[in-house]
Amino acid sequence: MIRRLALVSLVLVSALAAVAAHAAAPAAPRTLRVLTYNIHHGEGVDGRTELTRLAGIISASNADIVALQEVDRKTTRTKGVDQAAELGALTGLNFSYGKAMDYQGGAYGQALLSRWALEEFTVHPLPNPAKVEPRIAISAVVRPPGLPAVRVIGTHLDASRDDAARRQQAVALNDLFAKDDTLTILLGDLNARPETPVIQTLFQVWADASVASPSPTIPSKKPTGRIDYVLLRPAGVWRVISSTVLPEAVASDHRPLLVELALVK
Repeated sequence: MIRRLALVSLVLVSALAAVAAHAAAPAAPRTLRVLTYNIHHGEGVDGRTELTRLAGIISASNADIVALQEVDRKTTRTKGVDQAAELGALTGLNFSYGKAMDYQGGAYGQALLSRWALEEFTVHPLPNPAKVEPRIAISAVVRPPGLPAVRVIGTHLDASRDDAARRQQAVALNDLFAKDDTLTILLGDLNARPETPVIQTLFQVWADASVASPSPTIPSKKPTGRIDYVLLRPAGVWRVISSTVLPEAVASDHRPLLVELALVK
């Protein structure tokens, strides 16, 4: 009887110790991998238009969410292919497409790809003071398991030499998306370097995910300029695990930027 009680006690102590150890172990970080990539309508610097190559890069990155710029839908130059749909099929990711303008019998714009459903997808026109190429932001809400809802935004700002249009577009992005405490990630080709008034306007309310490793993204062959970004808000919610410009020099005229994030609050 005594031996049996001792055995039961030993088992109980071991079980309680295991529970205590499990409770004391730090919780696994709640992480998210995001990628921004200007795909130059699928045309690489070698002159080849090859979506399978781009899909391979996206899949190899293991990104959960992808923002793509310069995406064609059923245009003449890309032989009538719906590029967002094709990349979604090739990568196995959900997709949504936003048209910035009509182009060559189809559309030219941006896309979001996601491991999860893209809810509340919206196309937001941005200021176009010079009445040149229209610019947009696209937004959606995703619900990763184990994380709160996250608002994801893709954008591609004006490419002119004058900062005026880009500055207005940056202000519009702040007005649209920086007014509440929703977990938000802004990704895209902002066509401006970090020291410019355009980016400084955004930095007033967004955190730069690549501040610790601000690597250039263009031109893809030998990058010297940084114009592709992942920006975060609200402050103090995200921890950047890594920020990497992927060493892909051929598939587009930009290199893709991959950021891994952990939610800390």
